[in-house]
Amino acid sequence: MPVQSRGTAHVGARSRGLDRFNSLPVTAAEAALLACCGSLRWAKRLAAHRPYPDLDALLAAADEAGYDLAPADLAEALAAEDSPGLHHAAPPSAHLALSAAHAAYECRFGHVFVICLDAFAPSEHPDQVLAGIRARLGHEPDEERVVTADEMRRLARGRIIDLVTDGDRA
Repeated sequence: MPVQSRGTAHVGARSRGLDRFNSLPVTAAEAALLACCGSLRWAKRLAAHRPYPDLDALLAAADEAGYDLAPADLAEALAAEDSPGLHHAAPPSAHLALSAAHAAYECRFGHVFVICLDAFAPSEHPDQVLAGIRARLGHEPDEERVVTADEMRRLARGRIIDLVTDGDRA
């Protein structure tokens, strides 16, 4: 599910997780990065530029690589994503509404809907996803491609933070 919620990261600080990431074999680093963003070109680029001195440098490199994604790279990353869903205990009507919204989005744009919900409490996620889909269904394809690429960059940043700070938090 392309949604994360996390606390404050140790941005700018050197962490044990970043040291572990920097010392991974290339193929292991690429695999870890592919879990952050499903573009092989993006993952290879970030893995090849290690070691990173701190998290800020890694995040800056991730952003730069994200801005450089070709349409085929973005399509590859989107193909690796799952549409954000609801908790299994949500009412059936909510599941039906979300399924219909996802289907309409995928029919219009040809890929899954992605959204970064880091700024929202988990209880707000369903409403934010539905509101996001409804708002973005009105976009022209070129406009939505830009928004989708930005959401993918935001998702990747959050996943990278989790990757290199996991275990560093007290």
